[in-house]
Amino acid sequence: FSFPVVHCRCSRCFSFPSKRRIIKRPRVLTFLNLPEDVLFHILKGLPAADILSVRAVHSHLKYLVDNHSSVWAHASFQDLWPSPDNLRMFERAAESGNFEAAVKLSLAYLYNEGLSITGHGRAEVNGIKASHYFSLAEHLNVCAVPFIWLFIRPPWSFSGSCCKAVVYESLKAECQLDKAQKGSILHSLAKVLNFFEDEGKKKESLEMLEESSKQGCLISSYLLWENNRKAAMSDPGRYLQSFRKLRDYAAKGCWEAQIALAKACGNGNQLGLEAKSSREMVSQIFQASLPISKQSIFTVQKGMNEIMRYILVDWLVEVATMKDFSSLCLHMTVGCVDRYLKLRPVPRARLQLLGIACMVICTRFISKEMLTIREAVWLTDNSYKYEELVRMMGEIISALEGKIRIPTILDYKEVLSSIVSLERRTLHLYSFICELSLLNTSLSVYSPARLAAAALLLAKMLHGQAHPWTSQLSECTGFSQEDLLPCVLSLHQKCFHDDVPKDYRQVSLMAVKQRFEDERYEEIGKEQIMSYSQLCSLLGVKQEDPEPSPLHRNVVEIQTFLSSPSGKRAKRRREDSIQDDRGSFVTTPTAELSSQEESLLDNFLDWSLDSCSGYEGDQESEGEREGDVTSPSGILDVTVLYLDPAEHCGQDSSDEDSLPGEWDGSGAPHREGELPGAYLTPRNPNPEGSSGYSSVNTASPISSVEGSPGAPPKPTSALPHGNAMNREPHRRQVKRKNMAEHTEERLNLGFLSL
Repeated sequence: FSFPVVHCRCSRCFSFPSKRRIIKRPRVLTFLNLPEDVLFHILKGLPAADILSVRAVHSHLKYLVDNHSSVWAHASFQDLWPSPDNLRMFERAAESGNFEAAVKLSLAYLYNEGLSITGHGRAEVNGIKASHYFSLAEHLNVCAVPFIWLFIRPPWSFSGSCCKAVVYESLKAECQLDKAQKGSILHSLAKVLNFFEDEGKKKESLEMLEESSKQGCLISSYLLWENNRKAAMSDPGRYLQSFRKLRDYAAKGCWEAQIALAKACGNGNQLGLEAKSSREMVSQIFQASLPISKQSIFTVQKGMNEIMRYILVDWLVEVATMKDFSSLCLHMTVGCVDRYLKLRPVPRARLQLLGIACMVICTRFISKEMLTIREAVWLTDNSYKYEELVRMMGEIISALEGKIRIPTILDYKEVLSSIVSLERRTLHLYSFICELSLLNTSLSVYSPARLAAAALLLAKMLHGQAHPWTSQLSECTGFSQEDLLPCVLSLHQKCFHDDVPKDYRQVSLMAVKQRFEDERYEEIGKEQIMSYSQLCSLLGVKQEDPEPSPLHRNVVEIQTFLSSPSGKRAKRRREDSIQDDRGSFVTTPTAELSSQEESLLDNFLDWSLDSCSGYEGDQESEGEREGDVTSPSGILDVTVLYLDPAEHCGQDSSDEDSLPGEWDGSGAPHREGELPGAYLTPRNPNPEGSSGYSSVNTASPISSVEGSPGAPPKPTSALPHGNAMNREPHRRQVKRKNMAEHTEERLNLGFLSL
């Protein structure tokens, strides 16, 4: 037995272990450690493809994506279109409440674009699916007025199945089963029926509007008021009740009702209100107008500047003039273009596509005669395909969240025109200034109401009226003459003083001026305008003429910008016989045909229009197949050249039913690469007299023009670029007859509430 040895605690016998320095490492935080609320916030708004990538990273993320519909409800589908590969993802997002997915799916099924459903009865299959997603999109559309009627409105096909008709019948059956919460869909169905001339359909349309109004659809209530207004005017008691209803609709935010109320109060038709109260009501509408800043466009669009937008708007004005569209259509189109440019980046090669797609949408919204998709493609000189235009329409509706109509300077102009009586020439000058204001983004620092008031003051001063701004105008608008002076001077400087931009060929962009040089505007565009210094002297402002500030001085940049959207080089023969590469940013076909030549070249022209794709029963272009295509009024010399169809966008059509059966004049079928073609190229003898968009690049077969139909075509691709124009082709001068009469009927459609 032994006792344990006890050591003393001296430094020799006992030593403490050395202290080790322990470094406490901080806890590693990863993406997965974040709270679920934060994760949801991060996932919301991500592109759909990125959400799928995140889902594949970890099982926890997969659980969140798969079990929370809010992630897909807020997913972004920008620049993504439904296809067989991603159809399931689109459908899941739409069912989860994603507005963009629902809109794109409905258009994809309606136009059979991207999903490529074939076989017998595809119109019925597509129509039923399209109606489901249209209904879903309208249910999700809580901020804007109903819009789905734009895409299913007549004309419909009367031969065979029509997808539009199937959508209409399916939506109608859905409303008959359950009318609860279907007010917006009933409104859309009523709008569709209103386009028919049949009295029975119009009566049914009114019944649907009444039911929609009961469901709480504000725009339906206003349209019913508009329909009953004439009958109420005859009885003061009924008119007083009608006026009170109008005030109620305006107070709830119906923009059309607010404008109608302002007109009624401004011109003295205000039963039950004192003159002072009615003017205060108009003033409230003007003072509620806020500036719509457009400078953020150039922050979002990195490669865009003001001259590019100026060129685009100038071209849209030319198209509106050519097709005889109303000023309201033009203002709405430019407004949609600017709002889209503020939200999503657009490559400069697709700016023209954006502009014409906005015009297609706006013509459907406000006019009875709409711009068809095939004709819109033709107006861009076939720089884009039918499919591209359909997809761009989906992008626009999605980005703008269905809000097509917003207050414009033209709305306030109409109110002011009802308050004061103007001479016809002064009224035309007023309209001229309003349209010139569309071209300059710098004027967007002023609200549309202030711009309209300043334009009226400027027009009256330019015509030498003694008291241009009366106390009545001051009380109705809330703007004194002193308040409007800066805006008046800016309008005069931008519209009349500054140099007009020119394209790289030194052709002035003057589409608005040419539009108002027409006789119906009493040639107000040719009127001599007083100088800036004279205006300042008249206003009592001590200010010298500012230096003209052109939007763009670098011609090299303009020439670079003016490249064909399709990436193809257009060859044109100039008057000096020198081949020049136009490479235009925006192009418009401007040839016309006489009735005799049109009958001779019937098949020739139809191929160009039918080569674009579409869906079965799409009768938007039925008139075009019969030669009912409206073109610009100018008559140009046109050279017919052979074109290799492989270089033309028509061969990329996704709708095999719309092709002419690959047929030539002899009845012998061609292989796909042997379809005969022609290339129409104009010669403009007076380039200074146009706004610079007058080339024609329409591809058409020439079997009915060139001697023997069996003669093999000579494609231009086989010719060297240097000699392409030196070899004399068979040439014939043609002009195209304007056979479609586009009449504007201002319809009281749905409007955006403030």
